[in-house]
Amino acid sequence: MHDDRPVRLHCFAHAGAGVSSFHGWPAALGRGVEPVPHLLPGRDARRHEPRVTGRDALLADLMGRFTDAPPGPYVLYGHSLGALVAYTLTRALHEAGLPGPALLAVGACPPPDAPSDLSDARTASDEHLLGLLRDLGAVPEGAAPGGFWHRTVMPVLRDDLALADALRRAAREPLAHGPLRVPLLAVAGADDPVARPAAMAGWRRWTAGPVVTRTVPGDHFFVHGHALPRLLRRACRVVGRTWRAPAPADAHT
Repeated sequence: MHDDRPVRLHCFAHAGAGVSSFHGWPAALGRGVEPVPHLLPGRDARRHEPRVTGRDALLADLMGRFTDAPPGPYVLYGHSLGALVAYTLTRALHEAGLPGPALLAVGACPPPDAPSDLSDARTASDEHLLGLLRDLGAVPEGAAPGGFWHRTVMPVLRDDLALADALRRAAREPLAHGPLRVPLLAVAGADDPVARPAAMAGWRRWTAGPVVTRTVPGDHFFVHGHALPRLLRRACRVVGRTWRAPAPADAHT
């Protein structure tokens, strides 16, 4: 690894989730890679904070964690909604002339210019939205209307889908400082009905840097499997071997 420092892997979860998807990752990633899960407002330990549903509020919550970050390479991984969060953050750092990730990794999320059944259902009836979620296996067995899951998770999901829609629309606005040139890894689940491998390949349009696509076993929630952290471990180790600090001239003035 570069100067024996671990590569930080910043992780952003899917809609309605906290950070539990990443709890087993320290062991799976091994030495040299430090996972850094980011909990968004309005869930788990931050459940009393207002949830964010727009780009500006999201960046107000996240940017300080990266503008004051220690030096060295880092990678962003976002899953489903988290992919849009990671892309939005990468773009904001680029526009601010600040060091961005050495690698942007996105999973289980169509690119911002592609249709998205989930974010398009943000204002749909509970019945329609629950049908989509059941098809994904996102509704627990025995979750009854008006029960705990519906009262606690559904409001978070709806706000997260509103955030996803806002981030998709914002991503389609022109970049002020030229195209992103960050290397990008797009990961699809082989059995994911939301973001099939062909859809994930569309992320090639969203950076001028090199793009690699990979397909791993699993459905929309392949984040819970073993293949994804193994893939990211290899990617982070490549980053650690090859990263070079950007020259001052690379920053915007």
